[in-house]
Amino acid sequence: METYMHTVQYYETDRMGISHHSNYIRWMEEARIDFLKRIGFSYDRLEKEGMISPVTAVECRYKDSTTFADRIDIDVRVAGYNGVVLRMAYVMTREGKTVFEGKSEHCFLDADGNILRLKKANPGFHEKLTELAALCKDGTD
Repeated sequence: METYMHTVQYYETDRMGISHHSNYIRWMEEARIDFLKRIGFSYDRLEKEGMISPVTAVECRYKDSTTFADRIDIDVRVAGYNGVVLRMAYVMTREGKTVFEGKSEHCFLDADGNILRLKKANPGFHEKLTELAALCKDGTD
């Protein structure tokens, strides 16, 4: 999987010129949306098929600060998947140095807010997530 790249924008920094901590969660989402598109299941496609995927948990570890115009490389992977819950892991680096590590957890809902089991609701997506989870050493729940 290719690395997603984000350039820190001026408006993402605080008065001290440091990227505000809340932006890292936005960058996680940017990278996740890009990841889904690259594996053939863009978020807009999933929504058109009647599925939404809310965030149920986020974990963040800030390792170093970033500033305006820094290029942030974001590696994202499936860290776990059990057919209902998807866990994603993110590592953000600047010039090869880790600046952030994070995780997000998601479920899948239909238009009425009912939890979906992807094996039945979207077998192709389920198979792809299962395959990607198996590639990770901690890919099981």
